[in-house]
Amino acid sequence: MQRAHFIVEQHPDGFIAYPLGVRGVVIGQGDTRADALEDARSALEFHIETFGSESTQST
Repeated sequence: MQRAHFIVEQHPDGFIAYPLGVRGVVIGQGDTRADALEDARSALEFHIETFGSESTQST
């Protein structure tokens, strides 16, 4: 998998994470920062498998 940069945000009910430079919606959530990041990484892998590496931009 290509290297990806993620944004992680804390909200009152947990954390969300999403990668930069992706066409489409890819987001992860979790009770901890690590859980949200792991979920977002998994979602990004699935996104690339489904739509191909063309769905991401080089960072």
